[in-house]
Amino acid sequence: MRSIEYDVPWKTLESRGYIAQAFCTEYRVPLSSEEELKYAHADKRAKFRIAAENQRKKELVCELLDNHAGESILVIGQFISQIEKLAKELGLPIITGKTRDDERERLYDEFRQGRIRILVVSKVANFAVDLPDASVMIQVSGTFGSRQEEAQRLGRILRPKEHTSHFYTLVSKGTIEQTFGTNRQLFLVEQGYRYQIRYF
Repeated sequence: MRSIEYDVPWKTLESRGYIAQAFCTEYRVPLSSEEELKYAHADKRAKFRIAAENQRKKELVCELLDNHAGESILVIGQFISQIEKLAKELGLPIITGKTRDDERERLYDEFRQGRIRILVVSKVANFAVDLPDASVMIQVSGTFGSRQEEAQRLGRILRPKEHTSHFYTLVSKGTIEQTFGTNRQLFLVEQGYRYQIRYF
């Protein structure tokens, strides 16, 4: 017998109270003049990396963290150098594939218990991570618009809880990253979620 989670749309589960209500927002962030110049002369793969690592995303991350002060927040990204820099500059704990198992479990436990409110994670958090209290996810970069990844990441915050969950995706305005983001947008809309687009 197949599990109900695979047969019933998330929005239906949400309406029945099985999972949290979620709001999905894409922020489009302009590149700096310097990054725009680099982007214009780069090949396709390099363009994606430049867009993903847009330095202006940090300012928006700080604003979103302030807006959700006191909530349990995951900041997730595809590129290790990007999230390591972000974690260092903001003084936040981080988990990547390089993190020792004992340190990883310690940080996850502290997050579950509320002793850590903000955790920066790489794509290792896409898979089989039990963080039921996470209610906000800020995605600073992803994998070429992967729907599977979007499902995994949104699933991290769709646990039964009394308050609303928020899923933020930060993309660089007018770049290949924004184009790839269309796949993620379509996936969430198909699931029944309103996908709001804002400009930073």
